[in-house]
Amino acid sequence: MSTDQGDMRKRAALLYHAQPKPGKLEVRATKPLANQRDLSLAYSPGVAEACLEIKADAGTARDYTARANLVAVVTNGSAALGLGNIGPLASKPIMEGKAVLFKKFANIDCFDIELDETDPEKLAEIICAMEPTFGAINLEDIKAPDCFTVENICRERMNIPVFHDDQHGTAIVVGAAATNALKLTGKRFEDIKVVSTGGGAAGIACLDMLLSLGVRRENVWLCDIAGLVYAGRTEEMTFQKAAYAQDSALRTLDEVIEGADLFLGLSGPGVLKPEMVAKMTERPIVLALANPTPEIMPDEVRAVAPDAIIATGRSDFPNQVNNVLCFPFIFRGALDVGATEINEAMKISCVDGIAALARATTSAEAAAAYQGEQLTFGPDYLIPKPFDPRLMGVVASAVARAAMESGVASRPLEDLKAYKAQLDASVFRSALIMRPVFEAAAQAERRIVFAEGEDERVLRAASAMLEETTDSPILIGRPDVVESRLERAGLSIRPGRDFDLVNPENDPRYRTYWETYHRIMARRGVTPDLAKAIMRTNTTAIGAVMVELGEADSLICGTFGQYLWHLNYVQQVLGTDTLKPHGALSLMILEDGPLFIADTHVHPEPTAEQIARAVIGAARHVRRFGEEPKIAICAYSQFGNHASASGDKAREALAILDSAPRDFAYEGEMHIDAALDPDLRERIFPGGRFEGSANVLVFSSTDAASAVRNILKMRGGGLEVGPILMGMGNRAHIVTPSITARGLLNMSAIAGTPVAHYG
Repeated sequence: MSTDQGDMRKRAALLYHAQPKPGKLEVRATKPLANQRDLSLAYSPGVAEACLEIKADAGTARDYTARANLVAVVTNGSAALGLGNIGPLASKPIMEGKAVLFKKFANIDCFDIELDETDPEKLAEIICAMEPTFGAINLEDIKAPDCFTVENICRERMNIPVFHDDQHGTAIVVGAAATNALKLTGKRFEDIKVVSTGGGAAGIACLDMLLSLGVRRENVWLCDIAGLVYAGRTEEMTFQKAAYAQDSALRTLDEVIEGADLFLGLSGPGVLKPEMVAKMTERPIVLALANPTPEIMPDEVRAVAPDAIIATGRSDFPNQVNNVLCFPFIFRGALDVGATEINEAMKISCVDGIAALARATTSAEAAAAYQGEQLTFGPDYLIPKPFDPRLMGVVASAVARAAMESGVASRPLEDLKAYKAQLDASVFRSALIMRPVFEAAAQAERRIVFAEGEDERVLRAASAMLEETTDSPILIGRPDVVESRLERAGLSIRPGRDFDLVNPENDPRYRTYWETYHRIMARRGVTPDLAKAIMRTNTTAIGAVMVELGEADSLICGTFGQYLWHLNYVQQVLGTDTLKPHGALSLMILEDGPLFIADTHVHPEPTAEQIARAVIGAARHVRRFGEEPKIAICAYSQFGNHASASGDKAREALAILDSAPRDFAYEGEMHIDAALDPDLRERIFPGGRFEGSANVLVFSSTDAASAVRNILKMRGGGLEVGPILMGMGNRAHIVTPSITARGLLNMSAIAGTPVAHYG
């Protein structure tokens, strides 16, 4: 790195920590404190009730305080993140950063605690005295061998999990990387020779983990600054190192590396030389984890062993061994079952979960976060990426299961499957509200055709469909393009085996397709030649024809192009006297719950009848999500207070709705604030047709509906599901170009539910 680059990085890092306010943490209240009543509940006298409940039953602290989701990140700064003994105050930015990671990846609240104490026994006493405050303790950046002493004392005296992440977090991720590296080389833990450099806390913990995974102690050769750890050596020795002493006349790393299958480095730069790697076995595994400069650079390894499998601690090389893959989720699982400790069984479950996730199909969200990287299980992808959202559900639930099975869970879970679904819902914001839709879709096996089958988002959605649903994807696209993009995306699904592929340039069904399209459109100016051309080039029309012929049950299109362009072909082919587009319904998932918006795309200036139909369709679809509809018809005027075209149409729509019995609540016309604020609505128009906040807004113009949808999505933090095309009997849905792979999966579940399931 050049001097200028180093200066720029330094300035950027300092600016990041200083602005807009110093540090990376703040404390926020989770309860309102807006008036005297709130104050009396939060503090005196109301707080006494919670105190007395906890005094009577200590277990109720989890119900009345934040303790069950609160972790202390504790250090004395004696071994800080490659910086050495910088002391407690200078280590505070690191501990704040660790707390931020806990919150970001596992929604665990943290206090960072920096203690000015170098005596390990006194340090342990201070930590033990904090047990009433926290649900778990994360020890961090405490030098060896003091860290062993501190952890042992705390584990013996405390009845909550105590976890030294530098030791065990590193060991777990190393265990996962080694597990998958051995799968690639076809070797077994019990057969390999391991050579390790570095006898510190992380190094010893990693070796202990390898033994737990099956490595034989006699096959472990530990070297440090004084050379091989051998029986009888006194220099630079601790009892932790002595456990790995070899009865051998060999003394140097160069001597013991001969025939090694796995090198584990947690020492310093340049320790492992290329000529040493050349002495290792075929397909050697080199885990060079010193930071910031590894024991050997990857290009040096490949120069002498092109088939080597390599991991480092750096993010600019493949296979970064990063503790963030582990510690948030092992604590999440431990806290959720009230574990009294983090034991070996929980660590092994964590290893297995991380390793298995890397072998699974890469998630679309991880691929989006790491664009341009090949995230396919193999030599350059041994372990998942930190931003893979599946880590929460997979790893935390595995840890929780292990805690219960090993008897350390004080609050066992009744339903692990439901717990994993809850964890997934906390990461995938659409998961919870989409659950009823996926459950309904699981009762049928429908064929969903995707018009834009070459799009990587579609490919990932198809892969996820095969894993998570009973539906069958059909893709329209050129075989060579689809194959190359599947390969590039690291997806294992293949046409002909996992899904049907329709080649618009050369498909045996081509004649049937163009004749069908011509038959439908012959009296609307479409000649046979034009029908042939459309069936070669227009994938939306091809997909619609497939649905018309019964070769697919539903079409999804629109990942590129204009909505009304796609709607034109959907309507041409699939529209009937009874199947007509009534509107597009978008579900916006917001922090305080779902909000449905219509019509966002179909009728730019809807008539009163079209508004009424959109209301009826919205009510039917909202119930698919397990919600009871409360629909507000929104316009410029409010309960007749202003003469306007939108208000007139809204009132006419209300009259149409009132002309027949309805089994859902609706009201209008009104402004958005009145729809969402029941107190305001009651002041303006007492005794309305429904109570509480509306959960559906139906607008008198698409401009207004689309504007609200986009504002909520781009500035309000809303996540969109949809748009759902209403009125077409679930035979087609048109998405928008901004849709994600997860959004397409959600739409496939909506399309995968037969109409009979939702009225």
